Amino acid sequence: MPNLTLSPYFNLTMFVNIGPYRYPALAACLLLYVFIVCANLVVVLTICREKTLHEPMYIFIASLSFNALYGSTGFFPRFLLDLASDAHLISRAACFTQIYFIYTYGCNEMTTLCVMAYDRYLAVCHPLHYHTRMTVKKALTLAGLAWLIPAFFLTTLIYLSATLPLCGNEIQKVFCANWNVVKLSCVPTVVNNVVGMFMTICTVFLPLAYVLYTYTRIMKITRRRSAEFKGRVFQSCLPHMVSFVIYSIAAFSDIALSRYNMEDMNRFVAIILSLEFVVIPPLLNPLVYGMKLSYIRRHIFKML
Repeated sequence: MPNLTLSPYFNLTMFVNIGPYRYPALAACLLLYVFIVCANLVVVLTICREKTLHEPMYIFIASLSFNALYGSTGFFPRFLLDLASDAHLISRAACFTQIYFIYTYGCNEMTTLCVMAYDRYLAVCHPLHYHTRMTVKKALTLAGLAWLIPAFFLTTLIYLSATLPLCGNEIQKVFCANWNVVKLSCVPTVVNNVVGMFMTICTVFLPLAYVLYTYTRIMKITRRRSAEFKGRVFQSCLPHMVSFVIYSIAAFSDIALSRYNMEDMNRFVAIILSLEFVVIPPLLNPLVYGMKLSYIRRHIFKML
């Protein structure tokens, strides 16, 4: 049986010594973080300030942008600190806090995209009943539930992981991840695996299935309608579809990577694939919604 490790720190082993390129990389990542914060903050402030944008679809877009701010803040400050440092040790408390931030960000993203799919389904398939079935109050309730359900599951999951006795302290990533911590356990992790699988089904697979179902129904409805109607539906649904595809690919890359032995991969490739999940959606979502939806774009330019 492996020896029990009582170290108060975890060691993030995927950081590569890039010598003189460290500070240019640090500056690039800092600029990226500033851009993500500014772009998403502009979208949130625009929707909050403009009363004409206080509608369900824009409320969900504001929720996505706020989630991007939340997830980026949970990842970038610590990542920038590690880039600037020679040692990549993180305390247990900081590690589990980072896991909570990053995992709730990921689950919030999928549940919010699921709620947005329901909104588009009502708008396209039940247009006459849309304003009675999707009020601002209901939109706020759904957006709140999209945040509360993942928070409940993640609190339980992280509590179970934090109480495990560990036989190592090396995490093969550039940020803390729950599965990488659980793999260090000295004891069987059946309960953690069951709770983790149940959480994944509820916050990833069920929303994923529902999004696919709603767009199947939307395509069936639009197939029998005029070209003008198809164009309006396409313009309305395209940003959501792009966000969904981007996030699904990024999340799949991260999940697949966590189950793979990093020692068998090129480190730079592994780092890029693991960063997709926390960088690409927050970077592209404000561009997709802010630039594609003319109503938001017009108000953003007006505010700026």
